[in-house]
Amino acid sequence: MKKNNDTVSKKSNKKVEVVTKSKEIVARNMNTTFFLKTEERNPQWRVFDAKGQIVGRLATQIAEALRGKDKPEYTPHNDAGDYVVVINAEKVVFTGDKLTDKEYQWYTGWIGGLKTLTAEQLLKKDPARILEHAVKGMLPKTKLADQLIKKLKVYAGPEHPHQAQVNA
Repeated sequence: MKKNNDTVSKKSNKKVEVVTKSKEIVARNMNTTFFLKTEERNPQWRVFDAKGQIVGRLATQIAEALRGKDKPEYTPHNDAGDYVVVINAEKVVFTGDKLTDKEYQWYTGWIGGLKTLTAEQLLKKDPARILEHAVKGMLPKTKLADQLIKKLKVYAGPEHPHQAQVNA
């Protein structure tokens, strides 16, 4: 058998990919579909600085990191992503007139309980909620989204309590 990434075994003509995994060599058949198992996951902690970033563009990067779409072992039905810490959420930028025109609505459950805040008002009141709302809208509408959104930590200022996890 050859030692490069695309090897062909002598018994059959199937392509085999050689993957090194912590000092052990694993041969993976290239004719089968790879699915990441839960015990094989290795989530990392990533920090995104929102200072001067556009809300929607930053939210897409965060959603991809949460789902693990930027990793080669991405599996659509499984949690393959990383933990994400976002700092400086109060310094995000809206393009155009979205700061004054964009409205966030929710219903309290009471009669006449429709509440509305503009992006500018919500940015003053709770800046973390703007990014959480944007990222949640980009995740799949399944039980997996509930699991993924728990891995998102958003903070208004530059300080966060996850320094030990990020540096590990």
